[in-house]
Amino acid sequence: MSSLPQPEQVNRLACTLNGKPLELAVAAERRLVDVLRKDLGLTGTKISCEIGRCGACMVLVDGKPMNACLLMAYQVEGRSVTTIEGLAGDDGGLHPVQQAFLEEGGFQCGYCTPGMAVSLVGLLDQCPAPSRDDVEEALSGNLCRCTGYGGIMRAADAAVRNRCGRRNAGERDFT
Repeated sequence: MSSLPQPEQVNRLACTLNGKPLELAVAAERRLVDVLRKDLGLTGTKISCEIGRCGACMVLVDGKPMNACLLMAYQVEGRSVTTIEGLAGDDGGLHPVQQAFLEEGGFQCGYCTPGMAVSLVGLLDQCPAPSRDDVEEALSGNLCRCTGYGGIMRAADAAVRNRCGRRNAGERDFT
């Protein structure tokens, strides 16, 4: 007697995605990163290490940075999820953190940039005038394989400066 494959368990997922209500049916074993990229076409959230160590898949869940590769889609039921695409303003203009990355060359290949930007937005939303140590801690879960950290830290400094009208709490550049 051969065993037959079992039908997938499908859950209803209702959450807020990038400021808009979302409702869809999702198989219980689907990761959030896969639903975002494959089902919803939000490819700014990257897949890289798949074990939560690189930060390429970073999204904000209820305002806190989380690795979408480690979250099952059902875990965001009733929560608010923001991807890199959701940071832009309603007019399509860049978020100030995205603008800082652009102006300061806070990217090389750009693969890590969405996760870095999302992590920095999460920090600035929680701590409007962070110190360099705060920024380094917030970005410690994100890896840049191109070693573009100089530009990334310049972008972080610019974002902090734009947010609070001065340099970070230590009054020195991050570079």
